Amino acid sequence: MSETHKKILFKYYSDYLDEVVSETMWAEILDLEKGLFKLDNIPFFGPLIATDDIFYAEYDETEARFMHRKTIQNSGNSIVQIAILEKGFDAAIIREKLKAINCLSEELNETFFAVEIVKDVDYALVRSLLNEYESQEIIEYAEPCLSEKHRTDLLKN
Repeated sequence: MSETHKKILFKYYSDYLDEVVSETMWAEILDLEKGLFKLDNIPFFGPLIATDDIFYAEYDETEARFMHRKTIQNSGNSIVQIAILEKGFDAAIIREKLKAINCLSEELNETFFAVEIVKDVDYALVRSLLNEYESQEIIEYAEPCLSEKHRTDLLKN
């Protein structure tokens, strides 16, 4: 069976952690010789990349693995990070509401998760849901990778 995916190393500065982080993520191999991949993971800490974005990576001898070099084509998807502020609040409540509007999420731990907003979801809906929880000081959220399409959704309203 041929390999269809590779783990790629991403190194970037995280505002959330206030430091340079390394995160490995799965990517679909588009053209190994040219170093072209499509991200198949929801990033946690906010590199400027979203699921289904096409990017260039090259083999790094020091790291002994492929490393992200630059994003070539944006998919139109966005990534939002959510931190639970209220002690004991069940993140699954918000994750289920997001899932109901077609936004999948990946949990890092009980108080932090990242959400994929696919291109065809109206981001204004997502934003109003998040603002509702933020105004009650249950969560705070960041938008490290907001696509052009989702920025436009916000301007329409």
